[in-house]
Amino acid sequence: MIQLYYSPGTACLAPHFLLEELGLAYELVLVDTSKQQHQTEAYLKLNPKGKIPLLIDQNNADLSLTESAAICLYLAEKYATHATNAANAHFNPAPASLQRAQLYQWMMYLSNTLQAELLSYFYPERLCDDADSAAQVKTHAEERVAQMLTYIDTQLSHSGGDFLLGVDISIADLFLFMLCRWTRGMQKPARAYPQLAGYLERMFNRPSIQNSFAQEGISAPYY
Repeated sequence: MIQLYYSPGTACLAPHFLLEELGLAYELVLVDTSKQQHQTEAYLKLNPKGKIPLLIDQNNADLSLTESAAICLYLAEKYATHATNAANAHFNPAPASLQRAQLYQWMMYLSNTLQAELLSYFYPERLCDDADSAAQVKTHAEERVAQMLTYIDTQLSHSGGDFLLGVDISIADLFLFMLCRWTRGMQKPARAYPQLAGYLERMFNRPSIQNSFAQEGISAPYY
């Protein structure tokens, strides 16, 4: 059994989408951050970082893994091979292939650049000491996110298919959809960009996305 410790709408979404895409048996374990359950002694024993998500894979010596991008890469490599899940093998491109290289590039960009900037937008007070400075940090973070979304929008127009890597969906698409959802309250959210608009609609209509939102109790606006 696989367990995914989650808080609705957080960075748990991308791994949740992937578990659904791969058709794996798993258990969702709610960690209520509003009640500081992620800081309890019991949870900190499982994840000393006190963050969401956490994946425990009892099928692999009770492997315990944090970091959303790392969880997605692990699940794809372990459970999306031709031997175990041929229908979803495209989630795990061959080592050293062009698609594997592109996948690594996108995952690093999305997690290290776009996600990091989004965290500055949502938590500006972590970077300064007063409210006025925090407001400036938030404004500048939103400007940088807009530049990143413009770049992604352009890259989608050159991908050769409906997804970041072309004709096949990848874990990078699941990760991108999660991050684009986080922009829904911005002055120019991801859905306002010409290529991203259709892309996000296609992604939203996938059963994996619909099922994950329903299970986490997420309601409109979805992105």
